[in-house]
Amino acid sequence: MSIDNKSVDTLIVGSGQAGIAMSEHLGHLGIEHVVLEKNRIAEAWRTRRWDSLVANGPCWHDKFPNMDFPHDPDSFVPHGEVAEYFENYAKMIDAPIETGVEVQNIVKNKNKKGFSVTTSQGTLFANNVVVATGPFQKPLIPKIAPQDTSLYQIHSDHYKNPEQLPEGAVLIVGAGSSGVQIASELNSAGKKVYLSVGPHERPPRKYRDRDNVWWLGVLGTWHETTPPQRPIKGFAVSGMNGGQSVDFRKMGHEGITLVGMTKAFTDHTVSFNDDLVDNIVSAEQSYLDNLEEMDRYIENNGLDLPEEPEAKVLMDMPECMTMPIDALDFDKDNITSIIWASGFGYDYHWLDFDIFADNGAPIHNKGVTSEPGIYFVGLPYLSGKGSSFIWGVWHDAKRIAEYIEIQRHYQRYQSSKKTE
Repeated sequence: MSIDNKSVDTLIVGSGQAGIAMSEHLGHLGIEHVVLEKNRIAEAWRTRRWDSLVANGPCWHDKFPNMDFPHDPDSFVPHGEVAEYFENYAKMIDAPIETGVEVQNIVKNKNKKGFSVTTSQGTLFANNVVVATGPFQKPLIPKIAPQDTSLYQIHSDHYKNPEQLPEGAVLIVGAGSSGVQIASELNSAGKKVYLSVGPHERPPRKYRDRDNVWWLGVLGTWHETTPPQRPIKGFAVSGMNGGQSVDFRKMGHEGITLVGMTKAFTDHTVSFNDDLVDNIVSAEQSYLDNLEEMDRYIENNGLDLPEEPEAKVLMDMPECMTMPIDALDFDKDNITSIIWASGFGYDYHWLDFDIFADNGAPIHNKGVTSEPGIYFVGLPYLSGKGSSFIWGVWHDAKRIAEYIEIQRHYQRYQSSKKTE
């Protein structure tokens, strides 16, 4: 398809899981559309993941409804195979995807409906635009990061494997899913690891023969419409090694030195808040409360699931918790690397509309913005807790496609009254 001077009803920007899901539902409704992708299909799953990463949920759950993974349903799929899955899915639904085309600017047409879309291959005109560029757009490194050029500093988005790092110890800032998995991998590779732990959620990976994603479903947690706290706490869950619950006490006993939330860098030192134990114990209490809720559900519904009392037994605190470190000296402690597992920000510089909050986040109601014809899909909590997960994206895209069709119905309306 030649892009320049073409018109289409709906443009989808991005061919990751959100864009492919959107294409499927628009196709089912017979809505003409095109998907523009500046790289390859599911590029983030290909190149913006570390080598050993697997999906964070078992593949019976983290998939689209109309295609299964060719794996044990309870397994966690390597990231490269997730990319292949979406490429095959796009072929199955015959998604009209144009790769190697970058969207550079989108503006509202003057005095007529629709939008003018400037791309690297010319101008496209569209009545609707669905932004499906995903939740991981701009890696964020806090302003407190040291300016010392002798330190090797990267965001977790750019981490690949232990061999990438220079000799010496590493400080990982952030203990969500990325931080804890990278810390475990580096520790297993023989690196000395310091892990800065802030407030976080720590659900069980599996409890009483049911994965966490199943529990989120039956307990209704996937449908939470707003985060339980702001900013959103780190979510410490992992599919590593076949799926294991994240246990910070265990990590400490295995040789990872846990420290509190990173406070400041001064010369060749880094200081930490005195909150390590509070952060871990608070998350552990929520974890235990969660297990009690699961037990009640099993009892109330008469389920025959195996008891698991050992899941409620906490290990003794490791020395790094009983005698927490309040500061490290980069020279004395031989710290040569910092990995910032500090999350992501938004980058919509190419959208010329007044629909963004001060932090760059789009303002929307379940993906529908105040600018008629501009929609978002694939963002965290777009409609609920599951929105940025593979299966949740599919359902959000279905709802937005149906909304677009409703708007098209209104626009096709013609009055039955005839003018004289």
